Amino acid sequence: MAKRDYYEVLGVNKSANKDEIKKAYRKLAVKYHPDKNKGDKSAEEKFKEASEAYHVLSDEKRKTNYDQFGHAAFQGGGQGGFGNFDFSSSFSDIFEDVFGDFGFGSSGQSKRGRSNNRGNDLRYDISIDLNDAFTGTEEKINYTTYKKCKTCSGSGAKPGSKPSACSYCGGQGKVRSSQGFFTIQQTCPECSGEGEKITNPCSNCSGAGKTQSNESVSVKIPKGVDDGTRIRIAGKGEAGSKGGANGDLYLFVSVEPHNIFKRSEENLYYELPISFTDAALGATVEVPSIDGGKTKIKIPSGTQSGKQLRLKEKGMPVLKRNMFGDLYIRIVTEVPTSLTKRQKELLAEFKTLEDTKSNPLIKSFFDKAKKFWKN
Repeated sequence: MAKRDYYEVLGVNKSANKDEIKKAYRKLAVKYHPDKNKGDKSAEEKFKEASEAYHVLSDEKRKTNYDQFGHAAFQGGGQGGFGNFDFSSSFSDIFEDVFGDFGFGSSGQSKRGRSNNRGNDLRYDISIDLNDAFTGTEEKINYTTYKKCKTCSGSGAKPGSKPSACSYCGGQGKVRSSQGFFTIQQTCPECSGEGEKITNPCSNCSGAGKTQSNESVSVKIPKGVDDGTRIRIAGKGEAGSKGGANGDLYLFVSVEPHNIFKRSEENLYYELPISFTDAALGATVEVPSIDGGKTKIKIPSGTQSGKQLRLKEKGMPVLKRNMFGDLYIRIVTEVPTSLTKRQKELLAEFKTLEDTKSNPLIKSFFDKAKKFWKN
């Protein structure tokens, strides 16, 4: 039997947002849940069908693949289809996403019974100049974090003692109560979801399992980084609690503005001022490049202000790729603001020698203006 369209299953349009998709699934899940329709195979199939549709459409990546390829996007991939869809492992995640801590009967038991003991991630903002972004650099950073307590090895309990199971939740970290066909599952208020309590805390960390520490680490910043580049240093965040894994340290890179070069992704830009005589007669000039070197470029005679020249592979390196962007140079013709008497005489003489062929743009504009005035 051919699969039904997932949007049709949930009764939503393709343009539906996440909230609309969740609301539609919630309605169907309540209506067709097996605990409410015991022995009804049709309801069970509709419940599975709706859950499968929500599993795909609630995830942006899966939804994009489905919109592009339909059900074929998941054939053999294990993401869709009753045969490949792991209801036992996926339903509790779906239900916690849609219903929070509410579950249905026995299937509402969460895989996440205990709280996540992983340490917090940390953020460190670092600023570098454009030259360092071009070459790459290594920076030593100092920061404050929480490390595993050396006295209790992170357990939080006094050496020689152990945490005891929480008597309120029986060590489960959750407490449950029934209301009709709903089962309300909440974090245990006594142990905060840990499932255990420390009755004899460590004197060094007061039971926290970690202590504050000043740390330093050397970080290699690769060439080609840009504003907002994020660098992850695994395991250098805060220590986890009760044996949990350390968090990560994230460096957010900011590249300072340069006094010559402007950057747009891997390309560089700047304006090159030249005299009006060089623009008219042509010239060869040396210009700077970001690698600290000089490059000779030819200014053709008759170059107009605003003309853009391109130097291939003279831009920034592309992050994690063996290639470079380009350097774009925009010509700006500078008109002298102060002239000697002799310069004025020569320019006046030049003006008498000018003809329309020397200034085609001027001639074209005023020809159009004359026609406009006649009308």
